[in-house]
Amino acid sequence: MAARAALCLAGAALSLYALHVERARARDPSYRAACDLGPAVSCTRVFASRWGRGLGLVEVVAGRDSVANVPNGAIGVVFYLLQGLLGAVPGRAAAATLLGTSVASAMASLWLAGVLAFGLWDFCLVCITTYVLNAFLLALNWRRWRRLPRLKTA
Repeated sequence: MAARAALCLAGAALSLYALHVERARARDPSYRAACDLGPAVSCTRVFASRWGRGLGLVEVVAGRDSVANVPNGAIGVVFYLLQGLLGAVPGRAAAATLLGTSVASAMASLWLAGVLAFGLWDFCLVCITTYVLNAFLLALNWRRWRRLPRLKTA
């Protein structure tokens, strides 16, 4: 339980920081975040790119100004809150929801890591850290799922 809490708190904090950086950059185009260490190590550039909202996919389907095209940081805050709160709930349904959302976050992390490496040619410290957190949450949720008693079939 403590591991989940620490992972979710760290993930929520990083997601809120990503939202802060995106908003600060929108207000001031010269804004440089603490995670901007050089031209190829810039979270500000990543968050301000089209890939920083809706995983870069919603814009293609619904348009840039769509209400569904939310910042990835906002998706992260919801995900980490869900993981933290639902992690305290016992039962098969909670475990299935935790595992399902963790699988989705792992797939999103792989997608965005590919975009970082092969599309943006950038190294985003905040992004990479959240991908690692998501992998640990996936492992926790997989372990929880595997420990559930098996349902008996007829």
